Amino acid sequence: MIETDGPGGAESVVLQLARALRDRDHEVLAVGPEEGEGWLSSRLLEAGFERETVPLRGPTDLRSVRGLASIFRRHRLDVVHSHEFTMAFFGALAARATGRRHVITMHGGAYFTEARRRVWALKTAAALSAKTVAVSENGRRQLADALGMRPDRFEVVHNGTLLRPGDPGAVRSELGLRPSDRLLLAVGNLYPVKGHDVLISALSRVPAPDGGRVVLAIAGRGEQEDSLRALAVEAGLSDNVKLLGFRSDVPDLLAAADLFVMPSRSEGLPMAIIEAMLTGVPVVATRVGGVHELIPTEDRGVLVPPEDPAALAAAIGPMVTDDSRRTKTGAAGREWAEARFSGDAMTRGYLRLYGAG
Repeated sequence: MIETDGPGGAESVVLQLARALRDRDHEVLAVGPEEGEGWLSSRLLEAGFERETVPLRGPTDLRSVRGLASIFRRHRLDVVHSHEFTMAFFGALAARATGRRHVITMHGGAYFTEARRRVWALKTAAALSAKTVAVSENGRRQLADALGMRPDRFEVVHNGTLLRPGDPGAVRSELGLRPSDRLLLAVGNLYPVKGHDVLISALSRVPAPDGGRVVLAIAGRGEQEDSLRALAVEAGLSDNVKLLGFRSDVPDLLAAADLFVMPSRSEGLPMAIIEAMLTGVPVVATRVGGVHELIPTEDRGVLVPPEDPAALAAAIGPMVTDDSRRTKTGAAGREWAEARFSGDAMTRGYLRLYGAG
């Protein structure tokens, strides 16, 4: 169960996990909001999953709980897995009322601490549930601190994924790139928390490779599109910054990229970095949230402080101009990610918590 239906990391995890559970002969029912953007629901339906919806009117409207309880009974569910705050609260109440095992995953960020009633609601949900999961050690500490509970009350299951092989040709042609050009890729919604403004500011300080350009492509949509475009123009980078909007061809974008950059101000355990590492694309990112768990040493990627364009540019520069360093970093990151952040490792972790593996 998840409360949102748009493109994002948590939604991608739900889709990945549903497929992996079905491959292991478990029956999977997807539950989402009655009204949504349609990104996740369409992909679940296309993949052949049955889907139910529930109206989410607000955290005090218990009609949502009754609706979920009816779904649980009708489908004779054994385990309910709720992702993020709203489904965690309603799901915990409905699962307790119907005697189902309930597992919560919080994917990162302390947004629920903005109101005391939300902290109370999540603490109640955790107390009623069999397991509450963070996707990183940092997330575990955040949950424990915010809810006033011991860290050992929370489990850690790292996000994982499997990607289809990408084809770089169409993307590099679309962006008008020459072999000597270097493509920096950022993937994430165009919200202030993602720090794309910092990345554009850093770009003007990045040296160009011999005979080529540095081009930044940002895949995502959101409220900052106009301001980011204006920032690129102001910095004289309008030809070097490509705002791609929402893209469904991320494997192709990664195959075309020379470097993946995530300049976020806050993160949990970002799927986008995992996908880049599994593809063998070297990563430069900010040291926020659980990112350091993905990149614990400098040979597997480079971490810099958030909100620091100069530090970001200094980290990107050698990756752009030194082909050998870029290749070695990408290979080391891929080996690390394949061992720890695969879709199979994530699925086995959740099956253990479900009591099914």
